[in-house]
Amino acid sequence: MTRNRRPSPQTVAVLTALAAEPSAWRYGYELGQEVDLKAGSLYPILMRLCDRGLLDAAWETDPPPGRPPRHLYRLTDGGRQFAEEVALAPEPARPAPLRPRSAW
Repeated sequence: MTRNRRPSPQTVAVLTALAAEPSAWRYGYELGQEVDLKAGSLYPILMRLCDRGLLDAAWETDPPPGRPPRHLYRLTDGGRQFAEEVALAPEPARPAPLRPRSAW
């Protein structure tokens, strides 16, 4: 099944941040700070993108002593293409707000 609707602004922000250096591995905390998302919003987005094959995910292999390994993310080839498509797609028009009915 294909999606026809545009990803959320938060997802677009994550994709845009990752697309700035598509081959670089990035970790979640750094991405969250860059796009101003808290962990409760960021990590579900990252997991969905991974599940859809748009991101590669791996554990850091050689963390500094005293710090646990971090989970790293980067765009796949399909993720790069999707990020480009999202960046080029026009923002959908928002419907005009409803006006209250007059009392007559």
